[in-house]
Amino acid sequence: MGQMIDGFGRNIDYLRISVTDRCNFRCQYCMPENQSFLPHGELLDYTEIALLADRFIAHGIRKIRLTGGEPLVRRDMQVLLLALGKYVQQGRLDELTLTTNGSLLAKFAPILVQAGVQRINVSLDSLDPQKFSSITRGGKLDQVLSGIAAAKQHGLHIKINMVAMKGVNETDLLAIAHMCAGEGHDLAIIEAMPLGSSVTGRKQGYISADDFVSPLRDITPLVAITDRSAGPARYWRAENLDLKIGMITPLSRNFCDDCNRLRLTTDGKIYMCLGSEMNIDFKAAIRDQGLKAVDKLLQKHLG
Repeated sequence: MGQMIDGFGRNIDYLRISVTDRCNFRCQYCMPENQSFLPHGELLDYTEIALLADRFIAHGIRKIRLTGGEPLVRRDMQVLLLALGKYVQQGRLDELTLTTNGSLLAKFAPILVQAGVQRINVSLDSLDPQKFSSITRGGKLDQVLSGIAAAKQHGLHIKINMVAMKGVNETDLLAIAHMCAGEGHDLAIIEAMPLGSSVTGRKQGYISADDFVSPLRDITPLVAITDRSAGPARYWRAENLDLKIGMITPLSRNFCDDCNRLRLTTDGKIYMCLGSEMNIDFKAAIRDQGLKAVDKLLQKHLG
């Protein structure tokens, strides 16, 4: 088993794979209402994703998270889930996880368990049906809540991801916190990053995670704890609720010093950082020259 150490001495052991740019929601902070998508031929196919994952694992990746868009909308997604799940079963991969909007969880929960997934992140920014529909531009809250319930029933550990939006969902925090505490879910508060030219209003809607959780501090002490996951969240315990809450703070308190992640886009490019346009094209390598070219790129650029 190899190891990837970058130029700053950081051990890179976590790979986020975007399996599709498509989504059945159009969340205000994520994409424009009339989003255009890549032609299917430009996306990595499932065989290519699995082969690239195999080579990244051989070079030191120990955790993989599947993202999108919405990963579960891609046709025959169970094929990829089960293919990657084999690396967990073989002991080559410590963890396979998923971030989802929850709308298709009722269908996919048993498949996720079969693939060896033990925990998932579900995006949920409000428990008010009308506000939820507005934020997601048409999403149905009851569908997501049913998916979360199905995932819990199948034994998946759930973390709720809540994007902090100034003037939009600040008043929704307490309801979501109480729901998480009552259902045994963790909660993550995520600062919206003002990046991307296709989505407007990000700068105006920015609020730090620390300010966003102030209503929670009014009802319970937040005690820092040492828990860490594969991602960048720093964790606190909301004492009166017995709730673990993470804060992902790319702007107010960046986590560049201990970043351990690579991001593989749906069209096969590796990004070391969301704040940089620098990338390495692995799709061209695997399609034009095969796996040996992939290994050479990994050795050259990622140690």
